[in-house]
Formats: sequence, C-alpha cells, structure tokens
Amino acid sequence: MKDLESWLKERRITEVECLVSDITGIARGKITPVSKFMAEKGMRLPESVLLQTVTGDYVEDELYYSLLDPADIDMLCRPDSSAVYPVPWALEPTAQVIHDCYDKMGNPIELSCRNQLKKVLALYAEQGWKPVVAPEMEFYLTKRCEDPDLPLLPPIGRSGRQETGRQSFSIDAANEFDPLFEDMYDWCEVQGLDIDTLIHEEGTAQMEINFRHGDPLMLADQVFVFKRTLREAALKHDVVATFMAKPITNEPGSAMHIHQSVLDAATGKSVFANEDGSMSQLFLHHIGGMQRFIPEALPLMAPNVNSFRRFLPDTSAPVNVEWGVENRTCGLRVPDSSPQNRRIENRLPGADANAYLAIAASLLCGYLGMVQQLNPSAPVQGRAFERRNLRLPFTLEQALERMENCSELEQYMGHRFVTGYVAVKRVENENFKKVISSWEREFLLLSV
Repeated sequence: MKDLESWLKERRITEVECLVSDITGIARGKITPVSKFMAEKGMRLPESVLLQTVTGDYVEDELYYSLLDPADIDMLCRPDSSAVYPVPWALEPTAQVIHDCYDKMGNPIELSCRNQLKKVLALYAEQGWKPVVAPEMEFYLTKRCEDPDLPLLPPIGRSGRQETGRQSFSIDAANEFDPLFEDMYDWCEVQGLDIDTLIHEEGTAQMEINFRHGDPLMLADQVFVFKRTLREAALKHDVVATFMAKPITNEPGSAMHIHQSVLDAATGKSVFANEDGSMSQLFLHHIGGMQRFIPEALPLMAPNVNSFRRFLPDTSAPVNVEWGVENRTCGLRVPDSSPQNRRIENRLPGADANAYLAIAASLLCGYLGMVQQLNPSAPVQGRAFERRNLRLPFTLEQALERMENCSELEQYMGHRFVTGYVAVKRVENENFKKVISSWEREFLLLSV
C-alpha cells in the first residue's frame, strides 16, 4: 500500500474507482474518496456480484445459496498495486484500481475471474514454464441508437459520410475517425496500456487493436481497462464502440484472437522450439490440448447467445479446432515466425469474452495437453472448413452441457466456478429465449 499511496499522492488523485470484474467482464465496485480508500486498504462487496448475469439477474435461490454463504456475506477485495490506472476521461483526478477477491480467511475466491487466471498461471509456474500472450481486439463503431429494436448503422466520419462496403486494411477509412483514435491512443498512453497496431478490419467501420505480447495477467487487466477506455473515447465523439461478437447482420463478427507461447522460466527460451528450430513435442502437445479441451471450455471464449452467430462456415471466423501454419481457416493458426517467437493464435474467442477467462481457458487447454502429452491431428493444408472431425458445439446450450460434464475443467477451475458459471449463462439464455425477434415477426406473423 505504500507504493500505491505514493502513486496516488504524486498524481494528486482525489477519487478511486475500486474495481473487480464479474463473470461477464462488467466492472463492479465502488467509487470512493482517496482518503477513505487508503484508510480501508480495499473494499467489501457482496460475493453475489460474481454470480450476477449481464441483465442484472441471479441464479435460482437453491443454487445461489449452495454456492455462496447462506448469510450472503461480503468478500474482502484487496487492491493490486500493479493494476492501477489513471482515468483520463474523468473530470476530477481519478484512478481505477483492480482488486482481488478473498474470503474472510484470506483464501482467494473461486468465483473470481482474475483469481482463475492467477490459478492457471500458478500451474505453469510449478512446471517451470512462463506463458506469454498477445490479444487482438476487434470492435465496431456505430451510430448512437436508443432503440434496441433498430439495427445498428455505421457512424458519420470526418468526411460527413457513412462508410459503405468492405474496407479491409484501408488507411483512409480508419482515418475517418482520427479524432476518436487520437483520444484513444492518448488515454491508453496515459494509462500505460501496451496497444500497438490499429487496423481497419473487414466489416463496415470494424477495427482491430493489437496488444504487444507480455504477461497474461497484466494483459487481461489491460484488455479490461481498454474496453472501458475505448467506449469512453467513442462516447466523447458521439459514437458507440461495441465488442459484441456479431452486432450487425451480414457483417463479420468481432474476435479476441489470443496469440500464446510458453517460455522456460529459468532461461527465457521458448519451449515450443527444439535446438535445431523445429517444432518441439511440448509445442505439439500444447496444440493437442487445445484441440481436445477447447470444445469443452468454449463458453469461456464464446459466452453469449450472440457469440455463436460468429461461427459460420466460409466467414472470417473458424468453426473448428483444426491447426495449420499461416492458415486462417483453422481455429488454431500458427503464424510464420522465428523458432523463439513460435506461437499459436487461438482464433476462437469472441471480442465479447471476459479476457481473464478467455486467456485462462486458452492457456489451461494448452497446459493440459502438455502435462497429458496429447498429440494433435495432422495440420491442415488448404481450407479447414471442409474438415468436420473437430467441429465445435453449435449453440450455447450444447456448449454449456459439455462444459459442466468436463472433469478436467472441474478439477482445475473448481466445482463452484464451473457450476456457477454454467448457471449464470443458463439464466441469460433463458432470458434471451423470452424475447421475440424481428425475424420471427417478419416471416412468421402472417405466414404460419
């Protein structure tokens, strides 16, 4: 807390946003004067916020009280001094501090997404391995729209016109939103976020930001903060930024591609490469684990009903866990690189996924392959869409059923977490099924 206190004083911070991530990735917490924050050295929150759905509902009472203390007690949230960021869009000097969640005995709470990622990183550390990741975040810019029944439209750029058609990698199309992106880059620099390249993606007003590779926990924190930052920059310019997996009909979905590699913690050398530079057995086992377990862990990478709208053949999103070198039709792409930089790009997670859980799940699947020595299938040459032996669950319901029946996920992530996560997502799915879509009204109303 001494370092944290010095940091706050140097920047004359007057308010602190004390944050934890819930299962969806929503920032929950309290806003407090800096004096109270320093006096209390953290905050208390009901543990139930970790079982809250995206609609604000909770799981059924019987399950709720079996996963939580029947008295609905508070958890203790302690600030992480390595996860402190200014809030550059705030009117008063404000900091946001990410907290870890503990019970009254000081044990990490299993339902916490950040704790789940820390648990996976500890598994790697026990083996003398150090994972490295680099997320890529896709998102859409749209006009502001108050009516959720109306389709989203592209925003007006500097030229005074809406973007039309596909503008993949267009510099001029990205420059249409220069004022917004200048604020985004300035605010990210103030916060120390390691963002790198800005790309115009395939969809209309769809963009991608790449993060530099680094420590998985640090980068999960940064993705969590970046989503808040981009949304605020967009609102400042009267635009909406959305990380929905599939926000617009007939447009590509938005992904959170995760590049991941593993180093020897003692030497810093990649364990994915042999001395002669060839692919190591650990590398192949890592792929084998991802192929085996990603279909079981898919709800952690595709957490919403809307997430599964991305997975369509012959689109930019994969529909399998095949692997191949420089092959974007595979769920697991191996980019061409030097042996030391050899990595796997997991192309399955959606931009709507909770970064803590998507990274934790992706790394856990690879870890299980390494310790269980699982061999991958043969790499794909050509279009992976034509291969059907390694397909994914088609719906969220199917995916949740596979997740809750996976003994390895329960062993490593814990019964409370797996049960609670599946329950939250089932409540959200039931809420979705109560809503009648415009397609049903358009095609069924007078026809059936």
